[in-house]
Amino acid sequence: MKPVNKPMPFNYEKRVTVPSKVIFRELLGEAVVLNLGNEKYYSLDDIGTRVWNLLTGSATIHQAYQALLAEYDVEPDVLRKDLDDILDNLLENELIALADAEQPG
Repeated sequence: MKPVNKPMPFNYEKRVTVPSKVIFRELLGEAVVLNLGNEKYYSLDDIGTRVWNLLTGSATIHQAYQALLAEYDVEPDVLRKDLDDILDNLLENELIALADAEQPG
């Protein structure tokens, strides 16, 4: 039996950053993300674009999670699993990096 490759749970107190080799362009609610490092591009539908904007524009992953929970009719556990899957995929494709949240002060 093959082991299931499950993503690790993420620390939601981290923040998402976009590496300089990644270009994001939005048009009419959808988006394209280009990784110049591997020359691959990825398309995002309207929900994927909203998730990207919240993840990359929030102080922490938790803040993005809370905003998504308020905007969409989804159970908290389902959203957490889906968001973990998305983060895992974005990291695997080197489209984002995780950093410590900036401390106020």
